[in-house]
Amino acid sequence: MSNKLTEISELGEFGLIKRLTEDIVLNNPSTIKGVGDDCAVMHYNSDKEILMSTDLLVEGIHFDLTYVPLKHLGYKSAVVNFSDLYAMNAVPRQITVSLAISKRFAVEHIEQLYEGIKLACEIYGVDLVGGDTTSSKAGLIISITCIGDASAEKIAYRSGAKESDLICVSGDLGAAYMGLQLLEREKIASAGQSDFEPQFQGKEYLVERQLKPEARKDIIAELDKLNIVPTSMIDISDGLSSELMHICAQSKVGCRIYEDRIPIDYQTAVMAEELGMNLVTAALNGGEDYELLFTVPLHMHEQVEKIPGIKIIGHITSEELGLAMITRDGAEIELKAQGWNPLKSA
Repeated sequence: MSNKLTEISELGEFGLIKRLTEDIVLNNPSTIKGVGDDCAVMHYNSDKEILMSTDLLVEGIHFDLTYVPLKHLGYKSAVVNFSDLYAMNAVPRQITVSLAISKRFAVEHIEQLYEGIKLACEIYGVDLVGGDTTSSKAGLIISITCIGDASAEKIAYRSGAKESDLICVSGDLGAAYMGLQLLEREKIASAGQSDFEPQFQGKEYLVERQLKPEARKDIIAELDKLNIVPTSMIDISDGLSSELMHICAQSKVGCRIYEDRIPIDYQTAVMAEELGMNLVTAALNGGEDYELLFTVPLHMHEQVEKIPGIKIIGHITSEELGLAMITRDGAEIELKAQGWNPLKSA
């Protein structure tokens, strides 16, 4: 028997989750959906299902306090959890907040963090109902659990996409990643300078997309207004390619998306050119956009096009055809999961 240990980086985040959870047996009839989607789903003898999601943010891995204001961090920490609920066509109702805090933080610092959390709760109509605090030897750690609800027939899982379904995305992609590159560039430029002024002129949208993202509550409201229930849905936290792979893997389908249909903001394009980066690669793999990626039946084409900010970028195919992007010149490029992976080795 081999004593060789497996490096976590060999499996990556999702491989590790699969390894740890693939043999879990659900014992309670109230558990409708366990590990494997954006939220767990539970039913407690009411007319709606209960959904729950948890996110963990670690200083030095998920955020850098050199350029992330604590109030913005609090806001973002809450909003990314709300996004998981919207990604299943549900409504977030409550959150709990748990913190591990190192000695370098004062009470006033944590108050700033909570100002952002409370502002997000106020804007999105969510209640902060509890949590926990403890000490940390490694900076700041934030864990937020979000609880919400949805009617059973309206929940959108990752596993419902069907052949010929349209692939839709909200907003634009790649801006948050370009905002991160800009912030990192200015951080390096500021080293050793006490009076440094960062150069954000003309790129404010990119910085906002990185520091203060918004969950797409408005899209969920529009879908409900038009009585559209997506066949599958996910939020774009790790990059368009990675999220498409999640949907296709769980739905057992393939897909084709079109390069010229991927929505990209002008500031994102300018920044990519300035940094000498491939624009489409940034849009496919950047992550942290928190836009919604969803599929709908082909016959809903006209209805979906009525929703402001929605772009149809491709369609679902049979599993055998795999996942690919059609380039502007008609070539097919295989999609790969190259987005954010916090467990990938340096």
